[in-house]
Amino acid sequence: MIQHLDELLELAGKTKKMKLAVAAAQDEDVLKAVCEAAKLNIIEPVLYGDLSEIREIARKIEMNIDSVEMHHCSDVKEAAAQAVDAVSSGSADFLMKGLVDTSILLKAVLKKDAGLRTERLLSHVMVYSPKTYHKLLMLTDGGMNIAPNLQEKKEILMNAVEVAKALGAEPVKVACLAAKEKVDEKMEATIDAAKLVEEQKKGVFGENVIVEGPMAFDLAISKEASRIKKFNSPVAGEADVLLVPNIEMGNGIGKTMTYMAQAESAGIIMGARIPIVLVSRADEFKTKLNSIALGSMIAMCK
Repeated sequence: MIQHLDELLELAGKTKKMKLAVAAAQDEDVLKAVCEAAKLNIIEPVLYGDLSEIREIARKIEMNIDSVEMHHCSDVKEAAAQAVDAVSSGSADFLMKGLVDTSILLKAVLKKDAGLRTERLLSHVMVYSPKTYHKLLMLTDGGMNIAPNLQEKKEILMNAVEVAKALGAEPVKVACLAAKEKVDEKMEATIDAAKLVEEQKKGVFGENVIVEGPMAFDLAISKEASRIKKFNSPVAGEADVLLVPNIEMGNGIGKTMTYMAQAESAGIIMGARIPIVLVSRADEFKTKLNSIALGSMIAMCK
């Protein structure tokens, strides 16, 4: 398995170059990351948006985009529609959000005639490289689904397993997080976690996947905590994926990873036929670049 996001960038640059459709590319930070990813041979970008604005940004940041394929769009809705059409038709391999509202882009993705919908729920997967952990750690879903039910958690977990396998995790070790390790009828997170373990035993999540839960966060990432609490599991202290029961826990862990653990990160939306790179405008340049590389690796496995 890839152990650090720098390894992801290196590996993505040595494999097949994937075609990335960028919706509303007239965003300075997005354009910087896209052009750097192209320079590293990770992607071949196709830009959709206001060409005069894109060219002005490129001039401002002294970036040569003369050889980049570009398509003018009168507004962000048209840019989203054209970028989605590109991946739908197969002329691009995956999609990235530029200066367009998430709701507009996802509405275009989910249109029936776009052909990008699957039976799965769309969900967000963050990949972190904490300095205090020995490998990459995936977190889902701290960005899209507020309070998923059991069926939705199954689909969120399937999406995360796909990301983990694209990064080379084998087996994929999943910790279903809760506040305690015993099933408690008053705590839905513990009940759902136990049911997800049973689903894994039935093979619902595919081969080479180990699901454990309910588990507290410390047991998922610390072998020492697991030893002290006498919690024996192949996932204890070795989790690849943290499945959270609600968006509050996911958001809190994610922010802690970024601001307290100083973890580099990458984010992706899964559940559609292609991965969608959807980053916040507040995200650092490296996060955007890492996310493009992550999307490329997943797209290659599709």
